[in-house]
Amino acid sequence: MNNPTDYTPSKTFMWNTVAFYLVSGIIVEGLIADFADGTLEVLLRTIMAFSSISIFLLSIKSWRLFNQLFTAIFVCENFIMTLAIFSEALDEFMVVIHYEFREYVSISLAVVLVIWYLSIIAYLLRQVFAYKVNVSLMMAFCYFVLTYGIPMMFMDI
Repeated sequence: MNNPTDYTPSKTFMWNTVAFYLVSGIIVEGLIADFADGTLEVLLRTIMAFSSISIFLLSIKSWRLFNQLFTAIFVCENFIMTLAIFSEALDEFMVVIHYEFREYVSISLAVVLVIWYLSIIAYLLRQVFAYKVNVSLMMAFCYFVLTYGIPMMFMDI
């Protein structure tokens, strides 16, 4: 199945993906920052994701696709977040063993995960709305900025 619209997720599955995202996001952010700040940032990202998807679908009059798109995006988020947990664990291990090139490895993994994330989101948008590749990539980047950039800026205030 390549198109999220081919699948109608149950409400339980949809909310379980959100719960998994919250837990895994809090773990990742807890490893990077303190627990309270990390939890707040993950909650803000979840609200921004929900709001961004909602506003986008309402603006193009495709609200009926909300469950499919929201679930597909959050399954993607969960996959990337799981890989981020492993990346953070690897970073902690490299700190313990005093690996000389730890920063290069960590930054490289982060860049790969962000590019992979943008690619998956762009692919989902392209499948659902039949956008061209460049439009899908632009929208994926905008979604990334909205869901990660704004909460990060808010946390810096």
